[in-house]
Amino acid sequence: MLYSYELDTDKEGFYDITADVQDAIQKSGVRSGSCLVYCVHTTAGITINENADPDVVKDLLFALDKTFPDRPEFCHKEGNSAAHLKSTIVGCSVSIPVQDSRLVLGTWQGVYFCEFDGPRHRHFAVEIHVDH
Repeated sequence: MLYSYELDTDKEGFYDITADVQDAIQKSGVRSGSCLVYCVHTTAGITINENADPDVVKDLLFALDKTFPDRPEFCHKEGNSAAHLKSTIVGCSVSIPVQDSRLVLGTWQGVYFCEFDGPRHRHFAVEIHVDH
């Protein structure tokens, strides 16, 4: 079962999509299995990280900007090579267990859509797998 979601993003940021992913599980009716959250863009990503303290997201963005700054030596003509690098490092998907129709996440964990080249109208997919 595949569910599609959309969001509008700012220039750069982490967007908590945990509720959307849980919504897909509820719609599917699956009690036990797993879900794959997948980003269909090359300058954005998906990750799991702390969702209790917003400073964690600020620190992650700061560190990614320091590690992958825009550089005049980049050859890509669109000028967003740093966003492609960040997307590659973060990754385009996560897989999460589902038990009792709920995501199996730690107390402080949330699922994030990571924007590195906005503002944009973005899409992500949630695929639910049933345990047999």
